[in-house]
Amino acid sequence: MGMLKEHYSNLKFNIKNLCMFFHHIYDKSLAQASYLIGCQAVGEAIVIDPKRDIDIYLEIAKENNLTITHITETHIHADFLSGSRELEEATGAKLYLSDEGGADWQYQFQHIGLINGDTIEIGRLTLKVIHTPGHTPESISFLLTDHPAADVPVMIFTGDFVFVGDIGRPDLLEKVAGLTGTQEKGAKEIYHSVQDFKELPEYIQVWPGHGAGSACGKSLGAVPSSTVGYEKITNWAFQYKDDEQGFINYLLEGQPEPPKYFAMMKKWNKIDRPLLIEVPIQKKLSVEEFLSAYHDGVQVIDTRSKEDFARGFIPKSLNIQGNNSFSTWVGWTMDYSKPFILIAESERMNDLTRKLMRIGMDQMLGYIDHIDVPGLKLQTVDSIALEEFKTYLNREDVQVIDVRNKTEYEAAHIVNAENFFVGMLKDHLDMISYEKQVVIYCQSGDRAAIAYSILKKYGFENVKIYYGGMKEWLEKYNSVTN
Repeated sequence: MGMLKEHYSNLKFNIKNLCMFFHHIYDKSLAQASYLIGCQAVGEAIVIDPKRDIDIYLEIAKENNLTITHITETHIHADFLSGSRELEEATGAKLYLSDEGGADWQYQFQHIGLINGDTIEIGRLTLKVIHTPGHTPESISFLLTDHPAADVPVMIFTGDFVFVGDIGRPDLLEKVAGLTGTQEKGAKEIYHSVQDFKELPEYIQVWPGHGAGSACGKSLGAVPSSTVGYEKITNWAFQYKDDEQGFINYLLEGQPEPPKYFAMMKKWNKIDRPLLIEVPIQKKLSVEEFLSAYHDGVQVIDTRSKEDFARGFIPKSLNIQGNNSFSTWVGWTMDYSKPFILIAESERMNDLTRKLMRIGMDQMLGYIDHIDVPGLKLQTVDSIALEEFKTYLNREDVQVIDVRNKTEYEAAHIVNAENFFVGMLKDHLDMISYEKQVVIYCQSGDRAAIAYSILKKYGFENVKIYYGGMKEWLEKYNSVTN
């Protein structure tokens, strides 16, 4: 008992002298993780991969008597607009960014460059830089050592290199930026980065840049963190031993379509650009202001539920529901050079504005909180139930369209349905019939609602939507024709 008591006393002493503050910030709308890590002994902190609405980092730091003195990123992001420079402007902190990857992959604004083996010191904490190319050429990870606890690393921040259950995709530069041949090169690089990762101690905690739902991989896990040992056992990427080509083939196969806005993010995160330090307060438009913009062709985005939209909508408005996928689908469908107006309740505007600013969609003219606009006749959605949907199948005068992504379609679809992914629908309007009856479906209705509003906007009159989609079809019949 005496030995146990002595051990317990030593344990309390060690815990009291730990200095690390750790906060995981997770944005569900983009499945994106950032981190605020501080040394409480000196009151300093670093932020890794900040999002653009930076007030959360300022609040966390203030509440915990910390000053943000360092900011860093794991790579040039494609899926969100980084808030590093906004945070630098607001705090005066030093900005540390990768100088790896060669001349074509350098940040084009002032920063402190990082290469493999460099360290960042925050009080009694050390972040060691490891070059982990593959997802992108300049990608780096950070090994964290909390010296008051132990003089060995305890965490690694992997960005888009290693996720829980998956690894970063190497095909974005080719598919988004049009750099031919880069996906094969990236796949080879990430294979070797994985082999190096295997050599890390198994107890090290893994904190990635994304979770389930991100388009930066194809099978990301839902839990926020892992360990090196756990990933070596469960992550598919660590099961390929001496089979580089098998690894590459599996990695490149079945990756989801990258959203169109990724190309803009890749550009803006690399260059000097205008900063947005505070979340804008959007203007509630008068009826006159709305009608003037509407008749000038300004796009209206209706953020209400698909059920509310179905009961009545303003002609040519797009139904992009204001849920966790809102910013992604706006990024898929909207042109950054064109203004838009939202239909949304006033109390939701702060959240929706944040979602949009995280992808740099700043050209909002304002919003209205209702659809009853004098002079505009509302339309309703022509929806059909399962039994009626069945009557439209295998008819020459009907075009059935599956608006899910290619991987979902190839896994299973309804007989004779054509696949036009909703995110690319506007690019395939010439392949959709104005004369035939068009019937659209997706998995459970959300994407079909977007697709329906797109088709109606572009003048397709004979459109019906089957909201039940593949989910209801499989529940009812438990079978499909591929």
